[in-house]
Amino acid sequence: MQRRRFIRQLSSSIGAAALAGSAPAIIVRNTLAQTRRNSLGFAFVGLGNYATRLASNLADAEHCHIAGVVTGTPAKEKTWAEQYNIPDANIYNYENYDSIANNDDIDIVYVVLPNSMHMEYVIRAAEAGKHVICEKPMALNTDQCARMIAACENNNVKLSIGYRCQFHPVHQEIIRIGQNKEMGATKVIQADFGFRIGNPNQWRLKKELAGGGALYDVGVYCIQAARYATGEEPVSVSAQEIKTDPVKFNEVDETILWQMKFASGAIASCSTSYSSNFNRFYAAMEGGWTRIDSAYGYGGQTGTTSKGAIEAPENNMWAAQMDDFSLCVQEDRKSRVSGEEGLHDVRVLDAIYESIATEKPVDLI
Repeated sequence: MQRRRFIRQLSSSIGAAALAGSAPAIIVRNTLAQTRRNSLGFAFVGLGNYATRLASNLADAEHCHIAGVVTGTPAKEKTWAEQYNIPDANIYNYENYDSIANNDDIDIVYVVLPNSMHMEYVIRAAEAGKHVICEKPMALNTDQCARMIAACENNNVKLSIGYRCQFHPVHQEIIRIGQNKEMGATKVIQADFGFRIGNPNQWRLKKELAGGGALYDVGVYCIQAARYATGEEPVSVSAQEIKTDPVKFNEVDETILWQMKFASGAIASCSTSYSSNFNRFYAAMEGGWTRIDSAYGYGGQTGTTSKGAIEAPENNMWAAQMDDFSLCVQEDRKSRVSGEEGLHDVRVLDAIYESIATEKPVDLI
């Protein structure tokens, strides 16, 4: 109970600051000479499909570059070394990972491992003196989040969570409209993200590695969207789980529906699934509405409001995300998607599972 009270106090005290950091920031582009001089070196921990996507998009970044990798698969070492010109001295495995502390080429570690491994490798990176980006969801529970935040603070390194959508121009405009109440107070949010998952043997369907199913993987985007579109933290959660394939989804959730209530009176109705395709965001305000189609995908987001289309250029949100964190390190400022942001979302994840288990609403205050 003391630990739970600590987490709630921590969440309450950092809530306003975390959400204030969600506002879009203008990145000042440096000259080529400045970019080369100020570029920070990234090392990716775990070289799966998403790490491959991150690395390929890093080519568009101006303030960072790939400097190293950490992998347990020797065959990937050669491929990545050749593709990105990574010297042998900057290639690590999970056993010698801690010796990254002695490598001045690497400034930032990006942990792209299965969810259950996030806490260990974030803490080890922090203890090695490296700044860290951790993929979402941040961890398996709020206790783990608190330990990760503490480790980074104790070692004077910065921590960020891989919330790429906050760096997309359409989402940034939704944040601006909602938090500034340009169309009045938000009343209702509909946020949904799901897809039909394939290979039944993949790690995402193993509880020991994933921690949870669709909710952990893509449902967290809906929690994020509702929080940053309102600028508020939910005060209560009510949830229901639906499972149509108990064999394939024996260990993790398949489909979850949940509702979040906010102190202002706003209500967010959300859903996520591993067996259905949907990807949308809609917010109704007192004086209008906003919508994003293909809201959380890897591209193609289009935004519309009751006043017309959102004029926002397509950007490389991954490069923008990694550039922004590099600037946070160089300018000694907190990331808008800090560890505290991740803790807030995991706190809601915990409450959703608790509501399903107890078949009752769960208060978050």
